[in-house]
Amino acid sequence: MSTRIAFLKGHGTENDFVIVPDPENVIDLSPATVAALCDRRAGIGGDGVLHVVRSAAHPEAEELAAEAEWFMDYRNGDGSIAEMCGNGVRVFARYLQHAGHVTEGDLAIATRGGVKSVHIAKNGDITVGMGGARLPEGDVTVSVGERSWPARNVNMGNPHAVAFVDDLADAGDLYAAPPFSPASAYPHGVNVEFVVDRGPRHVAMRVHERGSGETRSCGTGACAVAVAAARRDGADPAVTGTPATYTVDVPGGTLVITERPDGEIEMTGPAVIVAEGEIDAKWLESAAR
Repeated sequence: MSTRIAFLKGHGTENDFVIVPDPENVIDLSPATVAALCDRRAGIGGDGVLHVVRSAAHPEAEELAAEAEWFMDYRNGDGSIAEMCGNGVRVFARYLQHAGHVTEGDLAIATRGGVKSVHIAKNGDITVGMGGARLPEGDVTVSVGERSWPARNVNMGNPHAVAFVDDLADAGDLYAAPPFSPASAYPHGVNVEFVVDRGPRHVAMRVHERGSGETRSCGTGACAVAVAAARRDGADPAVTGTPATYTVDVPGGTLVITERPDGEIEMTGPAVIVAEGEIDAKWLESAAR
């Protein structure tokens, strides 16, 4: 490993990431290393790490190399591996554009949740094809303190529990993961969204992300919220034959989510690169112990 490692910092609706370009997959990003990088006081700080690797160079993505040149090896802020991160895909695409690997227009990005179709618009917004949602059957409940709410189980390649509440303050401080039941619904943990209505097809949310705590935004969470809201509102596109578009306010900005009659969900929003520099490899080695 070289003595200095390049990194960038970016965010999508203030869901922020440390970006580590590593095309040939030679940097060892252990869970402790990732946690050290994401530490907001002793490290660079971020909700997660976007490890940028060519698909052909990563054992988890080499079979996808013919479809997508680049693999988003995403890690949560605590070092755990996640299947997918919607805001992360947008920031990942912005990095590829920033580095000159792609230009405006369409591209494909491999993730653990499958290959995602991405469009970089001239106005700067980035749209990600998030695939379809799965809606596992069974009742789910989430709790904060002594209060509990029914939640909709929505899987966007990663698990979500969507609860509609009267006030976003009902979610509490979200320092700890909200308890849920039954435990069998989410054997590997869950992202929990608390949602209020703002107007017709306009909602606002707060989220506790599995492995990261409360974040300023969650792309897959916004998609899960839009799907849950559409089912609640009787606007299931598969039934109506009409796309359902919801504006979803998150603490860090606004995302626009459209679910098509074929089940495909598109998420549109901003992505920004804010800084770039070098990580001292000796510090990283020490911090990761």
